[in-house]
Amino acid sequence: MHRSSSLPSVTNGHAATIAATATAVPPHILTREDVKTYIRRVFDLEERRLDALMTVIDNAQVHKRHAIFPVDYIVEPRPLAQTSLEYQEHAIRLGRSAAEHCLAKAAVAPPDVDMIVTVSCTGFMIPSLDAHLIELMGFRPNVRRLPLTELGCAAGAMALARAWEYVRAFPDKTVLIVSVELPTLTFQRRDLSQANLISCVLFGDGAAAALVTGRPAKGPVILDTDTYTFPHSLDAMGFDLRDSGFHIVLSKDVPQMVRERIKGLVDSFLEQRGLAREQIAAFLLHPGGQRLLSYIEEQLGLCRCDTELSWDVLGQYGNLSSATILFILDAWLTRKTMRAGDYGLAAAFGPGFSAELLLLKWL
Repeated sequence: MHRSSSLPSVTNGHAATIAATATAVPPHILTREDVKTYIRRVFDLEERRLDALMTVIDNAQVHKRHAIFPVDYIVEPRPLAQTSLEYQEHAIRLGRSAAEHCLAKAAVAPPDVDMIVTVSCTGFMIPSLDAHLIELMGFRPNVRRLPLTELGCAAGAMALARAWEYVRAFPDKTVLIVSVELPTLTFQRRDLSQANLISCVLFGDGAAAALVTGRPAKGPVILDTDTYTFPHSLDAMGFDLRDSGFHIVLSKDVPQMVRERIKGLVDSFLEQRGLAREQIAAFLLHPGGQRLLSYIEEQLGLCRCDTELSWDVLGQYGNLSSATILFILDAWLTRKTMRAGDYGLAAAFGPGFSAELLLLKWL
């Protein structure tokens, strides 16, 4: 990460402010005990492997997750054509809910939004979600559109970075980000790979939205962002798209990869902007899983009080892929009282394998 030490927080007197956030979840809930019951019922695993998986579930720190369908329906195989239709229906419904709530909290009407960034990696639809929202919610016909796919869990943070860049270029503009992830649609009962089994333990459905504006607003401002793609890491994370749908790729080495580099990445990112870790008051960390989050705590010298909201989101919603960082951002904005001058660091990780970092400041 190489960047000058200046902090380009304001352009022409305007800051890129996160004016509001919102979340939306579907009605069905998967508890930890549900997962244990259905994994025993659905997967034909030898007893030793099954016992090991039960231990993983107990240690995962995921207490419940939300799903668009009841678990009895989720576990039944369905063709990709059907799950694609289900994705479209529920992505529009959840995305609209999060978007409407976010705009209402900011007292912004759809015609006042200048750009829509939609984010997802657990399904595809053309026209993309933003086109449907334009028609359903009354955005201007000339609103800018940016659908982001294929970025996995890092995409929510990357969407914030793209919104920041747009507002820096056009300081009086407003950007709406809408992330929708429906990983329960990618469930594969005939896939006995460790990656698929772990995904059954971690991922949940949900949507989140954030409004980034250059107009006067209350909220933290985005000061700067950076991306780092790990060398030789293409096979660390992703999806294989087959006739039966999405099959997750998830290397067991991902937590260790982050463990080895996160301290250097964060320190370099902050030092080049004239800051140190000790000056960060808010750590908004994507909890890809309990081991990854524990390693980040260890390497950055953080205590559980620094990361409690990341653990709370993991425990109550699981890993929501790209929406997770927006859920954590929403938790910080709604549950924490920050002082003027406080800095925040957001970090998320996804296929590539990449890290996305954002520096925030409360004014």
